[in-house]
Amino acid sequence: MILHRERNQRGKKIIRHPLCARVLIVGCGDIGMRILPLLKAHFSIIAITRRFVHKGEIRSAGALPLVADLDQPDTLARIAQLSSLIIYLAPPPSEGILDTRSRHLAAVLSHRCRLVYVSTSGVYGDCGGAVIDETRKINPQNARSIRRADAEKVWRKWAQRTHSRLSIVRVPGIYASNRLPIDRLKQGIPALLQEEDVYTNHIHADDLARLLVAVLLHGSPNRVYHSVDDSSLLMGDYFDVVADKLGLPKAPRLPRAELLSKVSPMMLSFMSESRRMRNCRIKRELGFQFLYPAVANGLCEIS
Repeated sequence: MILHRERNQRGKKIIRHPLCARVLIVGCGDIGMRILPLLKAHFSIIAITRRFVHKGEIRSAGALPLVADLDQPDTLARIAQLSSLIIYLAPPPSEGILDTRSRHLAAVLSHRCRLVYVSTSGVYGDCGGAVIDETRKINPQNARSIRRADAEKVWRKWAQRTHSRLSIVRVPGIYASNRLPIDRLKQGIPALLQEEDVYTNHIHADDLARLLVAVLLHGSPNRVYHSVDDSSLLMGDYFDVVADKLGLPKAPRLPRAELLSKVSPMMLSFMSESRRMRNCRIKRELGFQFLYPAVANGLCEIS
């Protein structure tokens, strides 16, 4: 997708998008706020939030805030024609097996768009530690991931119906200075013995924001991309790396049978799925280069 370069009256270069000079970000939380500075020089941005208290922060970051609630379909009609470039970051509801939020928005988006849907690596389920690429068949094994798989299906059908360009980005564990397992380490919550541990995948929040912009501008239609760095870490080893960096005690290690009663059901679900995701596609097709190619690189920037 090529950006047209023009000059203003002072001769300064400006960039206009050939189809639409406006980007709509749906669900403008931490990642959305990291995306705003990457886009605001070339696009006007409308950021959807469900909370009035976020409006000032969004406006200060250079975007126009708009309050709408994906759980309330009657609040969505006014955003239906705002932009043909959309990044959808909103999570599904916390209950059920359907992503009703995606369904509500897809129902009002009737024009042709370019949409990036941010999904989760959890749709693959447990892969037994296998190395997988984007052609792997999904097999979600908990309600949280089943809702994400439902959302992917909703947006695929929407793209087919409206002749739109859809890219799906499957995201694993996101880390940054404000997204580390500090409380877990301080509380001494145990991890699995190394011989029973699971492989996890990671991406720094800044790299995720940069990748989503790259997919929005250059991603192929009806294409899945893995948003994952070059790390290959067992979950407990990730906790150890963070603990060493922050000077915290390492998580004690227990066999799975003893761990069952000591962690939350959600954490246990993460500890029951092991996979190693390839990132060749984003490098080959998008020419993507990481600021932080491995967790160790990202943690070096954290003081």
